[in-house]
Amino acid sequence: MGFLKLFAGKGPEEYEKRGDRYFEIGEFGAAKLEYETAQDKAGKDPRDPDIARRLRDKLHKSRESLARQHRENAERLRESGDDEGASELLSLALELTGDPDLSAAIEEDLNRGQNASSRSETSSFAADMEEDTPPLGEEEIDDEEYFVALCGALDDEIRKAYHGYGETFTAGYVALNRGDYDRAVAMLSQSMRENSSESFIPLELATAYLNLERHDEALALVERFLDVHPHSVHGYHTLCETLWAAERPDEAWERLLSCPEAIANTTPILHLTGQSLIRTGKHEDAYALYHEMLRSHGRDENTIISLAAACEALGKSEEALDLYGEIMQQRRGCGARIDPFVKQRYADISVEREDYSSQTVELYLSLIEENPAEREHYFRKVEQIYTAMGNEYEARRYRLFSEEFKAD
Repeated sequence: MGFLKLFAGKGPEEYEKRGDRYFEIGEFGAAKLEYETAQDKAGKDPRDPDIARRLRDKLHKSRESLARQHRENAERLRESGDDEGASELLSLALELTGDPDLSAAIEEDLNRGQNASSRSETSSFAADMEEDTPPLGEEEIDDEEYFVALCGALDDEIRKAYHGYGETFTAGYVALNRGDYDRAVAMLSQSMRENSSESFIPLELATAYLNLERHDEALALVERFLDVHPHSVHGYHTLCETLWAAERPDEAWERLLSCPEAIANTTPILHLTGQSLIRTGKHEDAYALYHEMLRSHGRDENTIISLAAACEALGKSEEALDLYGEIMQQRRGCGARIDPFVKQRYADISVEREDYSSQTVELYLSLIEENPAEREHYFRKVEQIYTAMGNEYEARRYRLFSEEFKAD
């Protein structure tokens, strides 16, 4: 049984709605397929006199949007060095579009790619001569350079303080961020003795202890730090991480309830509260908290993801799906990369809701490249979809893929 036969009893309006949903989240290829199927159904079902015009317009928009999406993806492929893949996408885009300006731009891109390919062949000998040169980014970075890079991501106050703590602190902080936790403990402990009792060093030492699962020592340091810096959001974050790791989430929630009023309603503290509620099984309270945050603090992406997780815990799968879809739509709208976690949750929930569509297959296939560590899971899901479609050949093919990766 083919994919379309699964839905043989549906009318064109249902395919149109599916197409609308795919279009809204930027899955223009899937939208195009649904609108084409709706057109086919509408030809045999004249109940809605406006549907032919409506579907024609929507199909045109999906084709043009897909063409533009192909062009953008082709540019990314070209930047990564895949000129052949870029040319294939541009050719597909050229077939889809009816816009003369876009057609001209795509043809220009194709010509530019052919010229670049010629230049690449000319310079191949020079590239062979440089085989022994390490790729950009793989050179060993010395501790001082790495320390400066790490501090660049910190707030001004903390960055200035860290630069003033001396060489011992620099060595300990670098060791911590490189995963050498025993060395980090030794160097940061010494650095604490060399610096003021009001320094930020206890938080970094607590983080090293936390990674070594020495929770009591980490907690004592954080408590001491918060006595000196009661308004430190960073301090409360480390406190919660420590109590969560020690499987004491109730204590984390209680401590957050009594944190100073000046920071109690800030987004980071509210997120820590929500996470503590979820970890204690208070999913309804977390759900209410995140809804209130969206109302009072704006539709922040992290809050939307947290609300979606609370929805899943409460069995509100349709609301979770809509929330993940909202993030995907926003990301595509600004040309940003979609977090593989969001993409996977959207796909997994779709399968749970028996949405065995081509769009869901496409999501899993893209995740195979983006997150190779989870390939077995993605292959299994694609197998499940093809099995539901009745396509035993493809189901068996992906089952073999998943078994191969499981064996590896």
